[in-house]
Amino acid sequence: MSSSLNLSLTDELRAFVDQNSGDGTLYATPSEFVRDVLREKKERLEAAQIRDAILDGYQDACRGRTVPYRGDLRLLLKRSSD
Repeated sequence: MSSSLNLSLTDELRAFVDQNSGDGTLYATPSEFVRDVLREKKERLEAAQIRDAILDGYQDACRGRTVPYRGDLRLLLKRSSD
């Protein structure tokens, strides 16, 4: 489901959007460009959250804060890839 959003941009931001959309660019319309910029930002934030969680887990392991895993890791990995 799509939804509309009206934005007010500074002249500088509007010029940036215009430079990156239209003829001779990767994006046919300003909307396509803005949507892609928002997707990239969302992906960067999600990647940062994953990176932070990995670092937290690594720090826990370095400090000995671990619990032995008694399950079947290969089976768990196989299920997650299906």
